[in-house]
Amino acid sequence: MSSSAHRDTGHDHAASGPGPDRLWSVQGHLDDVLSTVRPLDPIELNLLDAQGCVLVDDVTVPLSLPPFDNSSMDGYAVRVTDVAGASEEFPAVLEVVGDVAAGQTDPVAVGPGQAARIMTGAPLPPGAEAVVPVEWTDGGLGEGPVAGMRARSLAPEGAEGHVHVYRPAEERAHVRARGSDVRSGDRALAAGTVLGPPQIGLLAAIGRGTVRVRPRPRVVVLSTGSELVQPDEQLASGQIYDSNSFALTAAARDAGAIAYRVGAVSDDAETLRSTIEDQLVRADLMVTTGGVSVGAYDVVKEALAHVGDEDEPGGGVDFRKLAMQPGKPQGFGSIGPDHTPLLALPGNPVSSYVSFELFVRPAIRTLMGLPDVHRPTVTASLAADKALTSPKGRRQFLRGSHADGSVAPVGGSGSHLVAALAHANALIVVPEDTESVEPGTQVEVVLLG
Repeated sequence: MSSSAHRDTGHDHAASGPGPDRLWSVQGHLDDVLSTVRPLDPIELNLLDAQGCVLVDDVTVPLSLPPFDNSSMDGYAVRVTDVAGASEEFPAVLEVVGDVAAGQTDPVAVGPGQAARIMTGAPLPPGAEAVVPVEWTDGGLGEGPVAGMRARSLAPEGAEGHVHVYRPAEERAHVRARGSDVRSGDRALAAGTVLGPPQIGLLAAIGRGTVRVRPRPRVVVLSTGSELVQPDEQLASGQIYDSNSFALTAAARDAGAIAYRVGAVSDDAETLRSTIEDQLVRADLMVTTGGVSVGAYDVVKEALAHVGDEDEPGGGVDFRKLAMQPGKPQGFGSIGPDHTPLLALPGNPVSSYVSFELFVRPAIRTLMGLPDVHRPTVTASLAADKALTSPKGRRQFLRGSHADGSVAPVGGSGSHLVAALAHANALIVVPEDTESVEPGTQVEVVLLG
């Protein structure tokens, strides 16, 4: 473990001195994690592989969009003077000299008294100044205004003969100007942008097939406990279904990671050590849940407390107590030849999820190279039937339902209440020095959705 992961970050630690009885503050533990985790090295990826990744460099537009003047309508490219004063009673009659289709590289020229049938996206032909929509014409059929342009194979009028135009058009009408979207030399996307579908579309539109990004981190989530059974299997006496690994894998993906779930590992230290070693090959971050407290079968603590990095004697995973509820027992360190960060979370479902939101999600987003790694926080009015109580000296995180400037507790404070967590969209934060919060009080709220 690198020494920076164990350094004292100052007054943020609610410490009772060094050693196993030291009590860490929430902020102190978080600072320790984020001071150790570093953004992943940039790589060049194909556009679709870069979805969800963070752009490393500014991207400059190499060519204007659109690269040429083009039609925004199906209709006819005309000269403005030729359709001036046109009406249904006195239409302008123009000679149709040809078709201009999207992708056409050698369009016809439009001279006086002429028009070219043009399709949406096709380049404005030389000599033309505007486009009249086909609905303003007879479509070359000589039977009054038409509702649309017929398919080429079904149109006997084709691109020949004459067209009657029933309305005038101003210069540049229904013409998309060259560079009206972006101009050559403009900044298309700034470094730090997360690449979603619109950004990938823009990169493709300006001709970029690859892009330099920080890759999405690979996160391996591993739950421990001999009592855990996979969903769809039969429960025996004393067994429960493994929900933590599913919740945390989903949370890691929600944070932007590529996440892998490992089925529950039994309470055997050698098995756990072996499983973790096998998983390191595909991990930029390891997350375990369960086995970090003070019980006789807390396997994560047993397996990892004395495991050091291969080339850094004395390193490994530090198990500590935090001044928070839920989630007092935590572990953090790095393991393996690449010093892969590992966060060991408590096993109770709510403790595990709250710990993930506070510590693992920021670590994932730091690996991604994002400037803002935290969930948004707001203040809201507490809507409750009675005062909330909180243990002195602990920062409490209560599940809440937030809407319209107020937040209401959801469920009790028990760290096993999975159903209440499923109906919460926020965490209500009660500071360490507060033991009671009255209804109507303004409280800090971490927004989860």
